[in-house]
Amino acid sequence: MQRRMNPREQKRMMQRMGMNMDNVDDVNQVIIRTASKDIVIDEPEVAILQVQGQKMYQVIGGQVSEQAPGKLASLTPAKPVFTDEDVQLVADQTGKSLEKAKDALEECNGDLAKAILLLSS
Repeated sequence: MQRRMNPREQKRMMQRMGMNMDNVDDVNQVIIRTASKDIVIDEPEVAILQVQGQKMYQVIGGQVSEQAPGKLASLTPAKPVFTDEDVQLVADQTGKSLEKAKDALEECNGDLAKAILLLSS
């Protein structure tokens, strides 16, 4: 009869061997794109295993389908979300116009600190 290892014991043993494993939360879909097809995995469990500085992604379960390449909907990044107050803050901190502050926020995907650094340099 084979005894299952306690998850806590398993984690300790992995750490002793220099391995670390973390789950990735809220994964909706994983797409593996090859020259001849797209492999789509809906609602999988994904874990990242780090061993000696290398990252390995483990995809478990989910509904798998294959599609011809390019059949997937265009994956355009969402427009960054920021408020008028964010634009005003960046403009005030850098002494630049509201238009330049807004452009910087768009370029930095809504990250205030990066936008301020971009305009300050």
